[in-house]
Amino acid sequence: MEADLSGTIVAMISLGCSKNLVDSEVMLGKLLEAGAVLTPSAHHADILLINTCGFISPAKKESIDTILSAIHRRDTVAKKQKIVVTGCLFQRYGEELSTLLPEVDLFLGLDEVPKIDIHLKQLLDKNSDCKKNPSLNISPRFIPDFDHPRFQLTPLHFGYIKIAEGCNHPCTFCIIPKIRGRYRSRSIKSVVAEAESMIQRGIKEIILISQDTTFYGQDLSPDRSSLLVDLLDSLEAIDGDFWIRLLYTHPAHWTTSLIEKFSNSSKITKYIDIPIQHISDPILQRMQRKTEESYIQELLSEIRSKVKNAAIRTTLIVGFPGESEEDFQKLYSFISTFKFDRLGVFPYSAEEGTKAEKMIGKIPEAIKKRRAKKIMELQKQIVEEKNKGLVGRSLKVLVDAPGLARTEWDAPDIDCLVHVPYSLPAGHFAEVKIIGFKEYDLIAQ
Repeated sequence: MEADLSGTIVAMISLGCSKNLVDSEVMLGKLLEAGAVLTPSAHHADILLINTCGFISPAKKESIDTILSAIHRRDTVAKKQKIVVTGCLFQRYGEELSTLLPEVDLFLGLDEVPKIDIHLKQLLDKNSDCKKNPSLNISPRFIPDFDHPRFQLTPLHFGYIKIAEGCNHPCTFCIIPKIRGRYRSRSIKSVVAEAESMIQRGIKEIILISQDTTFYGQDLSPDRSSLLVDLLDSLEAIDGDFWIRLLYTHPAHWTTSLIEKFSNSSKITKYIDIPIQHISDPILQRMQRKTEESYIQELLSEIRSKVKNAAIRTTLIVGFPGESEEDFQKLYSFISTFKFDRLGVFPYSAEEGTKAEKMIGKIPEAIKKRRAKKIMELQKQIVEEKNKGLVGRSLKVLVDAPGLARTEWDAPDIDCLVHVPYSLPAGHFAEVKIIGFKEYDLIAQ
């Protein structure tokens, strides 16, 4: 069933992570296919779509503030506009959210993404008995594949491919499995078809994402741990000069074959995105991370020794319930010794509905912030030393915009930049020489 939205003007505000961005691209692609006209201006749209994030408190606040701003703008500027809210916030809070925000014309859960055109058509049809809240599947099954059209929201030279949806991990601080459902992988054929299409359009970097990319395929073939390597083999076989980047790998699911694939590949970026969250065993156990200190240390050492010239990136949580000063000092000491190439740290945020929310041993906010600040001050020193070693080297970069580029060690919107001559064309690879640095960023000619 397809809907005709010819002439309907639609605007979208997409919030949250790159995984949510893919859902936004699928919805916009479906609407274009139905004849809708897309506009970047919320003021001039017949329908304003807001794809929300509901992961942590700051993201929830941003989503609510965005909806309230849209309602205020609609009431003062575009009185006939319809406001539609979808994404993780509604998937998480359902009827509660629709009760609190009766001004919103339509709420849609995650499983309604591929039917967005039908829902919007019903919303505009005066004779329709369109429900304000279609039935919400509390265990979503949808995953975008190559059969779903997409309207690319990233710059034309890089794009994301969601290789799986949902998560099976029991991490006590995370609500994602309750929002996004069980882990479900796409087929290798589907992912490769999408990658081929992107590369034919001129994409220079395909970025593979899911809640845990290293778990890919284990729901399809539980007895095999190499389906991710098989997928990477197939992607590498595609003709063209392009990078393959993996985000969101879990330390518990790295394998010897995956390390070898990173080591031997000429197309996979030497960028290891591996959030460890912590290093102290008592905290890892309370987080239910399926890892322990000795394993993490051995894994990271093996990756660093076997994947030459790699940048290892991690993210950490400090101030988790029960984190003692001894636990924190162990983490600080490990960072000082191992020297991650890229690192992000977040003060723990208690999320309702998670196991950690009810744990005893809450850490005061001031202590959480102090610990996060101390780690980032250490990381700044580490990066400065690493950047000094890059001065004088020639590196391949991907130019994102006039004057700005990235090395293979830097993911878009996450990591460092390379300041390059404005004469280098955006969307292409270039060879540059590093002549200096400023804090985290490099300067090249």
